[in-house]
Amino acid sequence: MSSSSSRSRPDAVAAALLRAADTVTASVAALAAANPVVIVDGRSGAGKTSLVRALVARWPGGGRVQSVALDAIYPGWDGLQAGVDTARDLVLTPHARGEIGVWQRWDWEVGEYSEAHAVDPSLPLIVEGAGALQPSTAGLADVRVWLESPTASRRRRALARDGETYRPHWEQWAAQEERHIERDAPQSLADHVFAVP
Repeated sequence: MSSSSSRSRPDAVAAALLRAADTVTASVAALAAANPVVIVDGRSGAGKTSLVRALVARWPGGGRVQSVALDAIYPGWDGLQAGVDTARDLVLTPHARGEIGVWQRWDWEVGEYSEAHAVDPSLPLIVEGAGALQPSTAGLADVRVWLESPTASRRRRALARDGETYRPHWEQWAAQEERHIERDAPQSLADHVFAVP
């Protein structure tokens, strides 16, 4: 077995994400803030959701942490930027102002917004999703994370997760991610950049 193959094994991915979680939680702990904000960005399948699960489990002090996944906000397969704008305006900005934020979940099956969710400004917040780290959002976060992962590995993980629902839209979504990377240079805005096999 080649070293390339071994680096893409699930245990290698999990180990990389756990190391990333340890680094991010150390950064959060160093802030000594009651309600810090973490933004996690990366292309589809990079490991954002898995990293957030690990962060929540390891959160300093073991308190309650709110997490908002942009997958629940994007308004469909052409909605990357619209989802980020919504998260900025209805989640991140109110949180920064000490106000309750309210966002609606996008129902992918029926193609419309569904129930509303509140975000408590007194609690820590993690916002994760492709496109999340942009110049307009970076200043609203205390810790900014970019995950980098090879296309083949990301595609394999994303399609294993979402299957045939995602397959016809992979290129459409990837083009939006590419525009985000070219326009916003999220890696340069990140405090931490992690490589995920």
